[in-house]
Amino acid sequence: MVKLVVVNRAGEQSEIEATEGTSVMEALRDNGMDELLALCGGCCSCATCHVYIDPAFAGALPPRSEDENDLLDSSDHKTEQSRLSCQVPVTSALEGLRVTIAPED
Repeated sequence: MVKLVVVNRAGEQSEIEATEGTSVMEALRDNGMDELLALCGGCCSCATCHVYIDPAFAGALPPRSEDENDLLDSSDHKTEQSRLSCQVPVTSALEGLRVTIAPED
């Protein structure tokens, strides 16, 4: 299991465990983070699982796909740290990753 630190929209921080091979979105959903809508279920066809990733972990993530980038462009809250959590695979390299749930669009 990989430990992730999650900050919700109210700024409250909690620690969750994620299974390697799942996505960050699945880990958030499975741990009761209901602020994250994830309407498309992880198909990269909406932006309702938008999160901010700790910049220290940028090198441990795959680059954004064109589809992911296009969807994030539709958000008023996109930053350099923006990712769709459905597109971030949980690996041991993410141990201690801090994920902040982005404001809802």
